[in-house]
Amino acid sequence: MPNIALQLEYEGSWFYGFQKQKGRRTIQSELEKALSKFANHEVVVITAGRTDTGVHAINQVVNFTTSAKRELHGWVRGVNALLPDDIAIKKAVIVPDDFNARFNAISRTYFYYLCVRRSRLGLLNRKLGWYYDSLDIEKMQEACHLLHGRHDFSSFRAADCQANTAIRNMLSCGLYFENNLFINESSTSLDKGITLRFEFTANAFLYHMVRNLVGALLYVGKGKLNLAEFQALLNAKNRKLAPPTFMPDGLYLASVNYTQDPFI
Repeated sequence: MPNIALQLEYEGSWFYGFQKQKGRRTIQSELEKALSKFANHEVVVITAGRTDTGVHAINQVVNFTTSAKRELHGWVRGVNALLPDDIAIKKAVIVPDDFNARFNAISRTYFYYLCVRRSRLGLLNRKLGWYYDSLDIEKMQEACHLLHGRHDFSSFRAADCQANTAIRNMLSCGLYFENNLFINESSTSLDKGITLRFEFTANAFLYHMVRNLVGALLYVGKGKLNLAEFQALLNAKNRKLAPPTFMPDGLYLASVNYTQDPFI
């Protein structure tokens, strides 16, 4: 029974996250239903990361074993024909028997795309996060640097997070300007909109951790937290002291990283 890894993307707006839940539409339930139909037997996938409700993925990774004899391109084209339009398999590869999409991953990278403009989003609603006022980008970038390294991120975990420990190793964290979609010239105008990309890479993430970090970084940008207060919040290890969780709309699982990338 070969062990097959899939790389997939999805638009998570209309799903209750990745993980299978009884009576709810999830990425896993739709994916396993399509795979099982194509393979003519029940298929259960192992995933690299369980994204939350409303969160998207650029490069999610799953693996599964199967007794079905199919060409690799068939797992892409055939299963895509059975999936809803907002989920698509990009690649399929045979991996070693001991490959596990979750436990073999050495880190994950998340992007958060934020549009900063006066008017709310219409065309890109649910694809980007949105904030309506000016932000101090340099201060936010400085705050990102304070997150590098191994920390207890208890101040940025959801109250119902079930992880055994809040200690995570933040390998990189940054904030960058992106080209504005549908705008030919570069823009720094709140009327036209500014698009920002937060980038977080860590060995693993806590429940709502990225959205909580984005919410706190916005407080820095708005002047509600200075850098010393942001550092103190990180050190406090107390979620009750932190700003609210930010919207999921602009959050993407960008990549899952392995010692040897199975898709190269």
